Amino acid sequence: MSDCCHRCARRSWLVGRLAGHIEKARADRVAVRTLLALPSARLIAAVGGARAGPVSEAMAGLDPEAVLAGWREAGAWTVCRHSSGYPPRLAVLPDPPAALHVVGPPARLPELAGAPAVALVGARRCSPEGARIAAGLGRGCSAAGVTVVSGMALGVDAAAHRGALESGGATVAVLAGGPERAYPARWRRLHAEIASRGAVVSELPPGTPSFRWGFPARNRIIAALAGLVVVVEAAAHSGSLITAEIAADLGVTVGAVPGGPGSLLAEAPNELIRDGAVLVRDAADVLEELVGVRPREAPATEIEPELAEVAELVAAGVGSTEEIALRVGHGAAVLSSLTRLELLGVVQRLGPGRYAPGAAPWRVAGR
Repeated sequence: MSDCCHRCARRSWLVGRLAGHIEKARADRVAVRTLLALPSARLIAAVGGARAGPVSEAMAGLDPEAVLAGWREAGAWTVCRHSSGYPPRLAVLPDPPAALHVVGPPARLPELAGAPAVALVGARRCSPEGARIAAGLGRGCSAAGVTVVSGMALGVDAAAHRGALESGGATVAVLAGGPERAYPARWRRLHAEIASRGAVVSELPPGTPSFRWGFPARNRIIAALAGLVVVVEAAAHSGSLITAEIAADLGVTVGAVPGGPGSLLAEAPNELIRDGAVLVRDAADVLEELVGVRPREAPATEIEPELAEVAELVAAGVGSTEEIALRVGHGAAVLSSLTRLELLGVVQRLGPGRYAPGAAPWRVAGR
């Protein structure tokens, strides 16, 4: 399926064709956006170099239907800015992509783009606590019907996507290269899960490799798709701040998760909060900002004291059964305790031998 006019197909083909030339131009993030806003002839002249003539000739002789068919064969469907299926939020960009290439069910992108959306971004080398917070935000927001948008990078991005998927919801991943190819490659399974239930999108056509300039360029799409951009963890000069800056320029609200004053990964979020960003502690803060409603807290589940030690360890980020058994000292009872806690919703199973905090609040009986 494609819903892309010939004009936009030509333009999208051109951006993909010139991707390597844009990389060689060594344009910074501001210059990249200036380039992407240029008309096609001027873009070719600006970065084409000695290949400008051949590229112009190839574009003049292009068969858009054949190009669209090739993209479909690669596993992506294409929607252009003249289509009703194109996310309307991208219209606020001064340099909107002529087309988006999408891997996933065709009906999902319009559905997800039409819902309240939060972008969760942050450090690739985040802390275990940062990953836990990102996953919790993704899980809670998705469960409440909020679309979670991120870039499928290492660290915070991947944790946010996984949290959204764990809740049974869907999520949108915006890539810096062709959408049919997982980047980084280790996320093949995550890419497949997002594509099966949500949408993996890119302005670059299938087959286009990821270049450095593509990451700040894709950040503008992430920011524009969201009603709130939340920085979970990031150092002072993190690329995540690019997304926050773009969001602020577009009039999109910026939020941040506070951290300890001594943590390098808390520098950017704390600075954003100091400068007026919304303080985000949990999914309830996101929902209150996006839809003006703070969900009522569910009554706390009472758990027996013998379960509390295990629940507290999982809440502190100790997620493996082996480590919990070492801490508790009676390994035979750990699996039984975890199973009971999982049934109560206090913890959730992430995979073989791995657990994370669940959605249910809890307290120790008798306290």
